[in-house]
Amino acid sequence: MKRYVIIGNGVAAAGCIEGIRSVDTEGEITVVSLEKHEVYCRPLISYYLERKTDLTKIAYRAPDFYEKNGARVLYGVSVTEIHPKTSTVLLSDGSSLPYDSICVATGSTPFVPPMEGLDAVTNKYSFLTLDDALALEKELDKDARVLIVGAGLIGLKCAEGIYGRVKDITVCDLADRVLSSILDNECAALMQHCLEEQGIHFLLGDSVAKFEATDASAADTSSEASGSSEASSGKCYVAHMKSGAEVPFDVLVLAVGVRANIGLVKAIGGTVNRGIVVDEKLATSVPGIYAAGDCAEGYDLSIGANRVLAIFPNAYMQGHAAGVNMAGGEEIFDRGMPMNSIGFFGLHAMTAGAYEGECYEEKTENSIKRLYIKDDRLKGFLLIGCKERAGIYTALIREQTPLSELNFELLKRAATTVAFSAENRRKKFGGVV
Repeated sequence: MKRYVIIGNGVAAAGCIEGIRSVDTEGEITVVSLEKHEVYCRPLISYYLERKTDLTKIAYRAPDFYEKNGARVLYGVSVTEIHPKTSTVLLSDGSSLPYDSICVATGSTPFVPPMEGLDAVTNKYSFLTLDDALALEKELDKDARVLIVGAGLIGLKCAEGIYGRVKDITVCDLADRVLSSILDNECAALMQHCLEEQGIHFLLGDSVAKFEATDASAADTSSEASGSSEASSGKCYVAHMKSGAEVPFDVLVLAVGVRANIGLVKAIGGTVNRGIVVDEKLATSVPGIYAAGDCAEGYDLSIGANRVLAIFPNAYMQGHAAGVNMAGGEEIFDRGMPMNSIGFFGLHAMTAGAYEGECYEEKTENSIKRLYIKDDRLKGFLLIGCKERAGIYTALIREQTPLSELNFELLKRAATTVAFSAENRRKKFGGVV
């Protein structure tokens, strides 16, 4: 009986379990989970804080998922070392596990740059896991002023999640726009305006020079930068910005970015860059060891090279392919690409692929639609405030469909299956056409 060890318990791990069981129904599966929760949808933690969902509804699989798949989960422990020569892993509780095949699905860790005075701030949190959200929730009250460092996806979803539960929210970022890794200036300005209409304040192109703990009575109670009206009672803090602005706050959220957890594979000589380098079967350079999810650096078809794709659906697909191959099956995952579907206060943005080639654009006061075309292929798209069937555009990119085979002039205006030929509709969608 084959022994499988999965390190991590996120969506990639769930995909790996299901991939293994699609080939091997008898092997022994052990999941090592540092988090003490069953697999859940991390993108939903902001909705939990927003009170749009609850802890039962953010579950990614049914409560009997592990039991039905014959998987044992070790909660509250981590793998500290992998020993390929003896085919064992050492756990943080001092015990060890034998393995025949491993999937490293360790995800990523928040990146916290050095900032003067940060140690003096006791009310500081990350916003990556459910435990982060639960800890932050305890600090939320109507008098709290929150400073979020980082205007990327994590920081902005945190701002939306706590909106209405705190007095004031200020977001700062060294970049000169929100969502700088996804959007250009024009698109970012549209999203920022939506957030500002809700009273969220921004300090962009600026960063914290120093944190200082101070008594509430000594804080600047009318900071123009933060929009705060008066400080809460008791202990509070001031962020001295490099621009000279001062932002009083009570709670700090650090959402600067994340780094892939590559340490276990790096320590045994496996090939790593920003992530653990894997091939199309999700195998690492170390025999018997695979990697999937946010810690893996796999193939990105939009650029034709490997890179970390910390995207929820990619994590599952990578995990599933890894599981199939670990169990002796055959599954290739070579269709990974950047994808984002995000929304703030009713304004939604969907992006995928690469922004290169000729750009087809439609704009209104509250929406932007861009399609990027190169070499008779759709390379990427960006939709803000648009009601489109973005899945059709995503499929065109992922499947590298020649645009000359369909009515792309029609597809430019609206994502519709009518643009496909009858034969292609039968192949892709089945049924009567």
